[in-house]
Amino acid sequence: MTPFDVVDWRRQVFALYAAVRAVADPAAGHETWRRERDRLFAEHPASPLLPDRRAGFEGLNVAPYDPAWRFEVEVRPAEPVPWDVQTGTDGVVPFVRAGTVTLPGVGDLDVWRLASYGGGLFVPLRDAGCGRPGGGYGGGRYLLDTVKGADLGGDGDRLVLDLNFAYAPSCAHDPAWACPLAPVGNTVATVVRVGELQA
Repeated sequence: MTPFDVVDWRRQVFALYAAVRAVADPAAGHETWRRERDRLFAEHPASPLLPDRRAGFEGLNVAPYDPAWRFEVEVRPAEPVPWDVQTGTDGVVPFVRAGTVTLPGVGDLDVWRLASYGGGLFVPLRDAGCGRPGGGYGGGRYLLDTVKGADLGGDGDRLVLDLNFAYAPSCAHDPAWACPLAPVGNTVATVVRVGELQA
């Protein structure tokens, strides 16, 4: 994979989320998201799938869309605590808490701001099903990562957080990738049965 492959991957992910935001029906947007991610994972040179997993790849394990897991929430102010993520490849990646959100029936989550070049918002999630059969990736999943284009929209300090779009970070597929995993403030006791799940 070349740096240009990674750039093209990012372009396509940004375009994918723009297409999802443009669809009025979230379930139809979810189908577009699932189909195009499967295509990227199967065909793109920057896919995080290891070569032995690409052979016979039939798609990621994504649960059917359930509108009960879609939230439009206000980001409430919170103490701007730092969170420094030590990675094996990128050194320390600094985040600062930008606020918190409440997802009814799920719990509270911290919203993080990337405190280095590029900025952006980041919301990881580790629910009680992560790491268990039929649950999400053990280290958690991502709901929002605006630096990489994973953004379902919002208005001012309100965000769309749709757990049907929760996805495993690249390190779930290839350990060579360095991924920030959900800290305590992004861990909930609820089992989230939607989004990308382990096979």
